[in-house]
Formats: sequence, structure tokens, C-alpha cells
Amino acid sequence: MVEVEAVEAPAAERAPVGAEKTFRAYDPDQVLLMAPSLRDWVPDGDLAHFVADLVDSGALDLSAIYASYEEERGFPPYDPRLMVKLLVYGYANGVVSSRKLERATYRDVAVRMLCADQHPDHRSIARFRRRHLHALGELFVAALRLCKQARLVGLGVLAVDGTKLRANASRHKAMSYARMVNKEARLEREIALLRERVDGLLADAEATDAAEDEAFGVDRRGDELPDELARRETRLAVIREAKAALEAEAAAVEEARRGELEDQGKRPRNPPGGRDPFAPKPTAQRNFTDPESRIMKTSDGAFHQCYNGQAIVDSATQVIVACELSDQAPDARLLGASLDQFDDNLSAIGAQLPADAALLGDAGYFSEDNVRITSEHGLDAHIATGRFKHSEPPAPAPRGPIPKDATPKQLMARKLKKKAGAALYARRKTIVEPVFGQMTTVQDARQLRLRGKPAARAQWRFHCAIHNLLKLHRNGGLALIPTG
Repeated sequence: MVEVEAVEAPAAERAPVGAEKTFRAYDPDQVLLMAPSLRDWVPDGDLAHFVADLVDSGALDLSAIYASYEEERGFPPYDPRLMVKLLVYGYANGVVSSRKLERATYRDVAVRMLCADQHPDHRSIARFRRRHLHALGELFVAALRLCKQARLVGLGVLAVDGTKLRANASRHKAMSYARMVNKEARLEREIALLRERVDGLLADAEATDAAEDEAFGVDRRGDELPDELARRETRLAVIREAKAALEAEAAAVEEARRGELEDQGKRPRNPPGGRDPFAPKPTAQRNFTDPESRIMKTSDGAFHQCYNGQAIVDSATQVIVACELSDQAPDARLLGASLDQFDDNLSAIGAQLPADAALLGDAGYFSEDNVRITSEHGLDAHIATGRFKHSEPPAPAPRGPIPKDATPKQLMARKLKKKAGAALYARRKTIVEPVFGQMTTVQDARQLRLRGKPAARAQWRFHCAIHNLLKLHRNGGLALIPTG
């Protein structure tokens, strides 16, 4: 017998795998008759419909944005409603880049619906955001008012916490005061040496035109600063500016400290080692990219250029009722400003605190002043005290008589040891901490894109407004708000 090799049929003649199976009709070249209304392209209940109704109904007050358009000349700008819808929907989906938002106007059906098939370029989006940054941040109060009208805000139990927000600056672009002093002296020496070389070169070059052409080039006059010298002088100017800012900041802090001590009848002590109390500490740093940001320790244990974002959250549906931003890392110093804004927000939305309202906070907020300030704002403070030092008297037992000389820290520790206080404080982490997780996951809100404290604060408030609007959408939307 003779073996014959099997000849495989050409690919064009082979039947495709699964050819006998019936599939749904698929024709990529089919001409479709699309719905005449762009709203029909997006399914009911989608976030895009909520954003469109939110802006078109006037529920968000855009008067501050419209008021800035006073001149009639120039090419007509995009309708503010379009731009606000685009930004709200983009931030709610974690898309904050102006270039990505521009691409979404072409690729995302929901965005095409919100923009009425218009396509603002990334420059227009960035200019609108920059121009109306403050007004966009103040939409937080409007969003909070809507949540209150929808009965999503109870105000019975509140929790406060802070999160470190990454600034748009690298920690490697920061320099300490001591290094600035050394770098300044070094650059001055290098510039002086380069100037000597330049002066000698210019003197020799005056001999003949040929020498000038050889030294400086045919297209140069000969009196321009060499690139190496110009670069060093620019660096020296930047360092001197940062150094002067640190010195002014340190002097202001020392003046304020001495004023407080004088009011208390105390005399200020000079720093150890004979350091000038009005001069910055050698380790004081300033960032050249975003000078108002500060080095802070983040949740991953690393140190980055950050701002400290604060939020007071209501326990009913995790709606944020107050939000602030600071360049200070310790939370304890920031509670007063957050509570002041909280009172202003309650007044703006026409709400009142119940008599038994409580504020929960971790040990980072405890101080005797913060306990007093919280009480002055009509809130029952439940703030963890942290560990007691060996030099401090221990916390009293939850039962039995209260010592007459008990300190505010002891009284607070006793309150949190009681059954009611412990049960209430246990709710803290389930109220406020998930909010930061939601904002980070959904909005990518942990990273700030704008530089400078005012811009960073406005962006943080806009993120918090988006968080509240998402809570309203997920709980039923504008249908929850009573009409009439």
C-alpha cells in the first residue's frame, strides 16, 4: 500500500467553524435611520438625563456664570448650560482632562446628547473652567440645597474627617531653606565667574569682527547673555523669590505667636541653638511648581506635595454638608473653619440643627478648644482623645462620680466609654470614610489638577458638589424634590 498525504483544502473553500449555527443579523455597512432626538439615543434613567434635567430646569443657579458675559463683541461663546453639563457629567465619571472631554464629545453618545452634537475644543473647555472656577466651586451650596429639599439630609449625626489631596506638583521640585541659602551662594559665585569670562571674552572680541563672529556667531550682536549664564541667573531669581517668601511667612507666624503669648501674659522663648526666631527653620520647604502646597504624609505612608481636604458628612445618605481645603497637615487646626462654613451652609439652604445633633471625629481633631468650638456651634462633640500620656491623669471610669477636677480630655474619654457614646462613635468610620473612597474611585478626586490654593479649593468643592449630585441621582433624582 502507498501512503498518500492528506491535502488540506484552501482556506477560502473551508466552511467556518460554527457555520451551521444561526446568529443574529450583523451588517457593519447597514445604513441606519437614527432617532430624530438625541435624548432617545440614551436609555431612560441614565446619569446623562439627570444632568440635562438638572441644568435645564434651573435647579442649579448659573446666574454667577451668566453675569460675567457683559461684552457683545467677539465670536459667540458656547452656551454655559452646555459647558456646565459637560463638566458635571465628566467629573461624575472621572473624566476631568479637557482633552479627554473634547474626545468624549465625539465618542460618547451621552456626551453628544448633553452637548447637542456640538464639540467644544479642549482650549474652550479649559478657558471656561478657569474663568468660572469660583462659580463652579460654589455650586456645592446649590447641590446641598437640592439634597436637603429631597430629604437626604438629616443633620442628626455628622462626622468630620480629612484627606490628603495630591497637588499638581512634584515633591522633587521643592527645596529647603537651608539648601536655598547654600544654593544661592553657589549660584552667585558661579555667575560672578561666568561674568568674568564673558567680560574677558567681550574685550578680546572687540579686536576684530572676525573674532566676534567666531565667539558669538554671525547672527548675534555679542552683548547677549550666554545661555549658561542666563540659565543660572533665572534659577537664582527663582530661589531668591522662594527664599524671601519663606522668610516673610516665618516672620508672620512668629509675630502671631508672640501676640498670642502676650495676650496670655507669657514671654516668648527663643529657639534653641541661637536661631533667629523670625527666620525660617532650616528644614522649611517651598515648592517651585505650586508654592502653596505642602509636603504631607499620605495614607500609603509616603510624603507628597498635598493639600488637606476637609469634609463634614451627614449620616442619612452620606451627603457632604461642608467642605474646606487647607495647606496645613494637622486636622485639629481646621475644625473651626469647617464648622463656620457649615453654619453658613445651613443658613443658605434654610436648615436648622436638631437639639441633639452630634459631631463625630477621630483623635486628630481633639483639643480642648475644638470641644468648646463644637459646642458653640450647637453640636455634641464625640471626638476620640487618643492615648493618654504617662504624665496625664487617666480617664475616669464610665460609671460612678465624675471627679471635680476632671479635664476636658478626661470627660471626653469617659463619654466615649459609655455605652451610648461608644455606639455613636462607632458609626464614624461608616459615615465619612466611605465618602472619600467613593470620590476617589468614581471621580478620581484624590488628585488635584489645578495649582494654587484658591484653584485647588474650588476644584475640591466642585468634586464635593458632584458627590452630592450623584447621591441625589442614585436616590431618585429630581423626582424627590417637591414641586409648588
